[in-house]
Amino acid sequence: MKLLHGGNIYDEYLTEIRGENGIGLVDFSANINPLGMPKSVRDAVEQALQDAVHYPDPLCRKLKKALAAEHGLAKETFICGNGGADLIYRLVYALRPKKAVLTAPTFAEYEEALKQTNTECRFHELKEDFEVKDTILELIDPSVDLLFLCNPNNPTGLLMEQNLLLGILEKADRCGTLLVLDECFLDFTGQEERSLIPYIQKTENLFILKSFTKMYAMPGIRLGYGISGNRKLLDRMESAGQCWGVSVLASAAGISALGEKEYKRRAVLLVKRERSYLKAELEALGVQVWDGQADYLFFRAAGICDLYERLLPYGILIRKCGNYRGLDKDYYRIAVKDHQSNKRLTDAMKKVIEVRTVFKQK
Repeated sequence: MKLLHGGNIYDEYLTEIRGENGIGLVDFSANINPLGMPKSVRDAVEQALQDAVHYPDPLCRKLKKALAAEHGLAKETFICGNGGADLIYRLVYALRPKKAVLTAPTFAEYEEALKQTNTECRFHELKEDFEVKDTILELIDPSVDLLFLCNPNNPTGLLMEQNLLLGILEKADRCGTLLVLDECFLDFTGQEERSLIPYIQKTENLFILKSFTKMYAMPGIRLGYGISGNRKLLDRMESAGQCWGVSVLASAAGISALGEKEYKRRAVLLVKRERSYLKAELEALGVQVWDGQADYLFFRAAGICDLYERLLPYGILIRKCGNYRGLDKDYYRIAVKDHQSNKRLTDAMKKVIEVRTVFKQK
């Protein structure tokens, strides 16, 4: 099986780095809240173990009720799954689109899911600034069944211009194209007013993808959810996967996480501060860094295609981005972590990269 993502800490060659030689591995390849899992979530999971002798609720009734209260929407507008990726595949299997539009680069699972249904894909290629342009509107017509957008985008962390995003939604609605908007990293930006959740009740051609994984540091638990006013679509998605898609433990973790308002506020402030530190340090090395707003930074170390390998002896694992559509092997992504970890990364990079002419983004 070809692995597409970060967070792959299980390869045998990483075992020594993880502990046997005393260095310890710091994983910058997966974008997880540097505050770690909230204690309340850990406690909720432990308490839920007593109910793990029963099958989970296939309808996720308690979790959907909590989500409805959180977002001020009817519980019938939610679907829950085994992480965001599970819902991407469920949606594609349910819709079986003939034609879809994606940006490039973006999260790989969109295209991977569409390959399962032999969907024809059109690509809006993101050029040097990696921003979505209004030319994407030219790709949307009544023949397009599905459009995937990630805001902020992965791996760049860039937010879309809001008026353009609304223009895309308007044209997609007019053409009968389902806009799937991935907002899994929007929480980290501190700009949740950009969410299109308020438009859920205005159109059936919008599906918003959210996840507990990143913000609440629980990727191993696997929990995501989708929001849509299209009940027929949600029913088809429910039938497009296994009956028990969300475990008892994951459901309890999600309900608890929704109450962690102060934790979330602190995380946004920490990420903003440390992201600024990392960006300045990388640029001082002559590395080209994009002004991402999520809990990760996207950069190019021009001509250095083995930065991943150079950093491994220092116990640093970063995300190689050469397998993203449209990117070369000298593009990388790093998570924003706590200051001690971030300094360890920048100190290591200073040892493996010769300082070149400082790049300043205009």
